[in-house]
Amino acid sequence: MPQSTRLFPGLLPNHPCHPQVVAYYFKQWQGFHMPFHRHDATEIMYTIQGFCEIEIQLSPTRTERVRLKKGEFILLNANIAHRLIVEDDEPCRMLNVEFRFTPHQGVMPSLQQLAAEEKQLNSLLEIQTAYLVLRDPDEVYHVMKSLVLELDKPADKSESMIQLLFAQLLIRIARLRRESASSSLVQSEWYVKKSMDYMHQNYDREIQVKEIAGAVNLHPGYLQRIFKAVTGQTLMAYLTEIRMEKAQMLLLETDIPIADISDYIGVGSRQYFHLLFKAHTNLTPTDYRKSMNTHKHMYPEGS
Repeated sequence: MPQSTRLFPGLLPNHPCHPQVVAYYFKQWQGFHMPFHRHDATEIMYTIQGFCEIEIQLSPTRTERVRLKKGEFILLNANIAHRLIVEDDEPCRMLNVEFRFTPHQGVMPSLQQLAAEEKQLNSLLEIQTAYLVLRDPDEVYHVMKSLVLELDKPADKSESMIQLLFAQLLIRIARLRRESASSSLVQSEWYVKKSMDYMHQNYDREIQVKEIAGAVNLHPGYLQRIFKAVTGQTLMAYLTEIRMEKAQMLLLETDIPIADISDYIGVGSRQYFHLLFKAHTNLTPTDYRKSMNTHKHMYPEGS
């Protein structure tokens, strides 16, 4: 990738400016091969569902092809020839936002002022590259969607809100770029973190490895290998830990009947819950609640 190409060539340090959206749209693609084209706006192409490929023409004799899947996006330099490719058997839903820089006006800080306060943003604005591909933990997509919804308001949209959301968008992209470059294990760790997040949000129902893998778009076997390599334990062992910690909290802090606790933590069988809990704490749920209540009464209020 040529190092002489700036990702934001229209951004000049001594000319305060702010980003201005010139086009934005959601689009479902299938069996589509776009011809090469270019425009004078920087573009963010975000894959909401499915797969696509972006072919980028860096010179008359050199092209590069990037494959994007759900949760990945490309930030593409203005005036770089590119095209979108979506196959018949792999439909793709995308959100695209195109923007350019205009002279600063209004009460909001200029992009240069923001960059002076945010080191990661300043680094992003100075990067020498034709395009940038990142994986998003949903933060960038939510800001993009909020931005588009604000832009779509027919009468009462706020220019200040638009500028705030765009500033947030660029800062989140900048921080995501820093995090992605911070470790050689970042991709595996990202999958592990997303898997953990999914289990923390869904421990209260029966879930299987294939469901967790589907949530992070990985093959179940591969996810199990990288999860074990990063954490030292299996997915199901980690899920059981979450459930037992929640069970301990419910036994200690609530009056929920012990017979109902298993339903709150996604363990379908009460007998199996008792076996798991005894293996985890060396106590039955009944003995655990009694012992914890005894410890509470040993320290009366006000002592």
